[in-house]
Amino acid sequence: MNGLTSTEAARRLAADGANELTQDGRRRVWQIAFEVLREPMLLMLLAAGAIYISLGDLHEALPIVVLASASIVVAIVQEARSERVLDALRDLTSPRALVLRDGLQKRIPGREVVRGDLVLLNEGDRVPADATLISCQTLEADESLLTGEVVPVRKTLAAELPSDTRPGGDDLPFVYSGSLIVRGQGIAEVTATRGPERNRKDRKIACRHRERAAADPA
Repeated sequence: MNGLTSTEAARRLAADGANELTQDGRRRVWQIAFEVLREPMLLMLLAAGAIYISLGDLHEALPIVVLASASIVVAIVQEARSERVLDALRDLTSPRALVLRDGLQKRIPGREVVRGDLVLLNEGDRVPADATLISCQTLEADESLLTGEVVPVRKTLAAELPSDTRPGGDDLPFVYSGSLIVRGQGIAEVTATRGPERNRKDRKIACRHRERAAADPA
């Protein structure tokens, strides 16, 4: 196995972009608060509270204002948690990667990994991009960042690739960006890097974390 040539890797990097999460969507707290306050239901509650206050009916105004304020605080906290999840994903998906290029092993920044790269994985490595295993030995990965399950999953090769590519199952040949190799070693061919489609997928992961936070505030 020789891996990609440096020329081909450079061409793919230029075509697909860097293997990293985009930062355009990062919002500050005041931006989150502004977006939350634009919600029609919250605006209606605040308007109703203001009307009761203007009429001097504090008995009716107080519950409405308290409910609206609590809803605003909860929404802002959930959105802020979502942003922190994305920050964590961004930090974890920019590791250095050991790849085969021009027949040689090279340690490169994770953002320079491209489709078709052959990545060498060992215990303690972060997977730099979604990939399919072409060689492995007692390989296990921690995919809790993606699934919430703390038990590592076992990886194996497959003569035919399964149709279900979701993370979390044992005996699958797929490894996923940001997951941690906790045992064994292997070689995987990168199938997807951090393009626009993957960034949208990470937004969905962040939303799931936000929903869990809402269900369990502690």
